[in-house]
Amino acid sequence: MASLQTTTALLGVGLAILILYLIRRDHLYLMHGLFWVVVAAAAATLGAWPGLVDRIAYAVGISYPPALLLLFACIVLFIKALHADMVNTRIERDVRRLNQRLAMLETDMESLPRQVGSTQVEAHSFHD
Repeated sequence: MASLQTTTALLGVGLAILILYLIRRDHLYLMHGLFWVVVAAAAATLGAWPGLVDRIAYAVGISYPPALLLLFACIVLFIKALHADMVNTRIERDVRRLNQRLAMLETDMESLPRQVGSTQVEAHSFHD
């Protein structure tokens, strides 16, 4: 049992180090990385003190402690998926707005030579 605790704790610490490395190299956004660091810290803590799950389950009234871990994992993954959908929606909205602005600027740029040409004709006829 001690080797399982050590392995789980080391996996949590290793995951935290990997996540911090990815954040540092700018491969992972800071706010997303902090979420995963918290998950890794929880894994390391529960790996180091597996009796903690039993105590929390008993305090909450759950008779089978692994069920608490599964419930917690499902809740965390649900919240993470909901947050990811919210971020994707915001990004898609921003991209749509930027595309609309770009289209308006391209239209303005296309009409600019016509305006400059008509202004030159008016200025040229004024000097005659």
